[in-house]
Amino acid sequence: MALDHGDPGDAPSTPPPLASLEPARRPTAAEEARTVAASTNIATLASLTTDGDPWASYVTFGLLDGSPVLCVSRMAEHGRNLHHDPRASVSIVAPESVSDPLAVSRVTLAGKVESPQEGELDAARAAHLAAVPAAKYYIDYSDFSLWILRVKRARWVGGYGRMDSAAAEDYAAASADPVSPNAAPAIVHLNEDHSDSLLAMARNLGGYPDATIASCTSADRYGLDLSVSTPRGKATTRVGYAHPIGDIAELRSATVELARLARN
Repeated sequence: MALDHGDPGDAPSTPPPLASLEPARRPTAAEEARTVAASTNIATLASLTTDGDPWASYVTFGLLDGSPVLCVSRMAEHGRNLHHDPRASVSIVAPESVSDPLAVSRVTLAGKVESPQEGELDAARAAHLAAVPAAKYYIDYSDFSLWILRVKRARWVGGYGRMDSAAAEDYAAASADPVSPNAAPAIVHLNEDHSDSLLAMARNLGGYPDATIASCTSADRYGLDLSVSTPRGKATTRVGYAHPIGDIAELRSATVELARLARN
């Protein structure tokens, strides 16, 4: 992940792991971006006015192979902007419930909008309607246009200190994570009923043998993120499954296997 900040000054330092370990696989920035984009149907659209000024608008969207599909009216300023200048970006925020809004995952997808190409219109229309059913009342009005944002760059931010960019080809080739959007109940269960297993994972798989408390903060197709308390301070670590999983239904068996490995 790219570091965008300089010297943290007097900020508390994070204790390093005491045991060497192979870095656990994480979702790529492109996968993270696809996951955030698939998590909601609302975004902030940035377009350019005829004077070249930035203009931000609240919009809805669907996804066609990861590309946002917009349905906007020329009566709206952002609709006229897109007809004038196709350069645009959308900012999408994952619908996570956290106390600090800046800790929420979000992504900016930047590129140019285009009208659906020949043979693409039906799929684009269906993609928008699948995500925004209410659009059936206006999608065929003459003043509304369908636009596909051809993504040239994706910028993902996963909260404090976690951020990276993805090129267009990487974003197009990636897929949304099948686990993380539905993992909240499983994470609660792990923290409430299996804290001893999480502690064993942190100590024996996560590089913190001096851990006193461990809790799971997130789960994805590749592994678990853990928050760890030690006598040296608080830290985060990650433990990876034996193999990537393809569905939320596989999460239980993957974590059971992690617990077994940790105890052995």
